Amino acid sequence: MFSTRVSSDLTPNRLSAAIARLRGTGVEFDDLTESNPTRVGLRYPGRLLEALAGPSGLAYAPEPFGMASARDAVVGDFRRRGMAVSRDRVVLTASTSEAYSLLFKLLCNPGDEVLVPAPSYPLFEYLASLDCVRPRTYQLEYHGAWSLDLDGLRRATTDRTRAVVVVSPNNPTGSYLKHAELDALAVHCRAHGLTLIGDEVFAEYVLDADLPRTSSVLAQREALAFSLGGLSKGLGLPQLKLGWMVATGPDELVRPALERLELICDTYLSVATPVQAGLPALLAEGAGIRRGIRDRVTRNYRALVEAARRCPPVDVLPAEGGWYSVLQVPAMQSEESLVLQLLEHDRVLVHPGYFFDFPREAFLVISLLPRPEVFDRAVSRVLDRVEASG
Repeated sequence: MFSTRVSSDLTPNRLSAAIARLRGTGVEFDDLTESNPTRVGLRYPGRLLEALAGPSGLAYAPEPFGMASARDAVVGDFRRRGMAVSRDRVVLTASTSEAYSLLFKLLCNPGDEVLVPAPSYPLFEYLASLDCVRPRTYQLEYHGAWSLDLDGLRRATTDRTRAVVVVSPNNPTGSYLKHAELDALAVHCRAHGLTLIGDEVFAEYVLDADLPRTSSVLAQREALAFSLGGLSKGLGLPQLKLGWMVATGPDELVRPALERLELICDTYLSVATPVQAGLPALLAEGAGIRRGIRDRVTRNYRALVEAARRCPPVDVLPAEGGWYSVLQVPAMQSEESLVLQLLEHDRVLVHPGYFFDFPREAFLVISLLPRPEVFDRAVSRVLDRVEASG
């Protein structure tokens, strides 16, 4: 009766069941998986959303790629970051997830494949399945620092591959794409007729400014590429549902891609007018919000590194950006067992590494967003538990 795009097994895993049980009985716990910046005590300008109430929001004049004023605002925001893009290559979407769906429709037939990194955010599998696309993984390797396994990526490429997804900085490893990696990816994509999709939603949250990194997939012109961003991470406003993608590459590839993408976008017209009309003001007011998030994640990351120095069994894997951190812990028990102990006995929720397709155990993934007092208390309990288990 139902489509196979959605799994028939909707049974919650053990961790989800434990969370539901505790919440159902009113038990409180510290959440080190929190990814919602609106719930962690950050300061937002009190009049920020007044930009959504302007009279232009009452008129409906849809544009497939979005209002010119909103796209110009995106152009200006890229200029602030030192990148020149043109309005005619900017496409507004309701979210980064929708951007993926639009690109999968543009690039893939049912059964085609996209290459996605591992470790990485588990959403890719669901997004691809909903568009009848098969995700194939290529590995990020850790040898004191994270890097792309370019040889593995080349081996993973088949005649059904249509795109390569890179996440920079990666969620959860916090690793940025490097210049040499981007150059190699661009050559590979051009040689095999692939599109490069750069998920850059965390790009501005730099944790280590001294490390070499590339700013965007827009820095290359060899292959057709799309840079993805939006208000959810870039401004800490997930509730406003506005994202964007920017196309780059050779004109003979970009032009037909945008022509087809315009038809797809015209079919949905999904972005609400008020948020488009308010985008220039939102981006202008956003510096303070972004600074608050950056200060929070930087503070928590440094506190985590310092705390872990007093717990030799735990290694904090170096992160370059984003708002997550990865802990490597002794594999004395399964990740699932450790995470359940932390939740049920220590009242701390963390992600197990297998949620993100780490190739082996044992890793824990934690958010750097929580309030400092919550973060410090919860991290202390995590370290105590790991030390006791060892």
